[in-house]
Amino acid sequence: MPKRTTKAERIYQLKITLKGSKPPIWRRIEVADTVTLARLHQILQVTMGWSDYHLHQFVIGGVSYGVPDPDDVLEVRDERKVKLNQLLSAPKQKLVYEYDFGDGWEHQVVLEKAIAPEPDVIYPRCTAGKRACPPEDCGGIWGYASFLEAIADANHPEHDESLEWVGGSFDPEQFDSEEVNQELR
Repeated sequence: MPKRTTKAERIYQLKITLKGSKPPIWRRIEVADTVTLARLHQILQVTMGWSDYHLHQFVIGGVSYGVPDPDDVLEVRDERKVKLNQLLSAPKQKLVYEYDFGDGWEHQVVLEKAIAPEPDVIYPRCTAGKRACPPEDCGGIWGYASFLEAIADANHPEHDESLEWVGGSFDPEQFDSEEVNQELR
């Protein structure tokens, strides 16, 4: 998993927002500006709460970055060879992180600011966030809304099945940055 940053000259503060989520599901993280997109993918999986079961890509300026596959029809640049600071360099610049092409989870990743690394801080780190990550394979943002509706209403025809599917309980407001940071370490 991500390692302690010792050589980075700049730390990027990023805000990641799950597009279409209302109320917003978001995280604020700090990462070395020199992380590769492959490493950023791992960090985003942990930070958001995904399980890395599905394909992903980063998109900026109409260019896709991910894991190239010779059988793919569309060109994807190798995320292992591109550093974050090659794509984002100024506040308010953004890219899209897409996860699970079937469910279509799109995350807006915005560079809020670049800061100097603090001594004795372990990067990457999550400094803030709101709301739980949706369960994997729940059908995208609309499926998630239906899932929340079902678990909130004991009389809903899919209430029991939805709770069983998710393991018994689900709190959409639950988020703990310290848990995320323990996983990142």
